[in-house]
Amino acid sequence: MGNYVVKQINDLSKVDLSLLIKESKEDGFRFVERLVNDYHDGTNTFSQHGEALFGVFNEHGEIVVIGGVNIDPFSDRPNTGRLRRFYVSREYRRNGLGSLLLKSIIDEASKHFSILVLHTDTIDADRFYTSYGFTKGDAYPNSTHYMELH
Repeated sequence: MGNYVVKQINDLSKVDLSLLIKESKEDGFRFVERLVNDYHDGTNTFSQHGEALFGVFNEHGEIVVIGGVNIDPFSDRPNTGRLRRFYVSREYRRNGLGSLLLKSIIDEASKHFSILVLHTDTIDADRFYTSYGFTKGDAYPNSTHYMELH
C-alpha cells in the first residue's frame, strides 16, 4: 500500500489541493473547492474549539485524502460535530486510506463531541459510513447519518 501519513492541516494555504479539486469537480462534487474558498475567505478555517482538518499524504508528500470535523452549524446542541469535506482521490479509493482518515477524524471528534453527523447523497458513501458505525437517519438537521461517540 505504500507509505502514507495522516497529518493535521493547520494552514490549508500550504497544501496543494489542485488534483483533489479537479477530480472532485469531475465527479460532480464542489465541496473540495468550497473547502478552499471558505478557508481563504475565513468562513471555515477549522479553528474553533474541537475542530480539525486532516489529510492523508503519500510518500511524495502529495495529499490524497482530505476531511475534517467542525462544530455542527445546524445543531442547537454544542456537543455535535459534523464530518466535513471528506474526499478520497480516485486512484487511492478502496485501499484503506479513506478508512484511515475516517478513524483519525472519529478519534479526534470523540475528544470534543458526543455526536458526529454528516450529509451525503451517494450510495457508495452511505455504505462506507454505515460500515464504520454511522446510523442512517434524519435525527439531526441537514444530516443523513450520525454516530454517538461516547
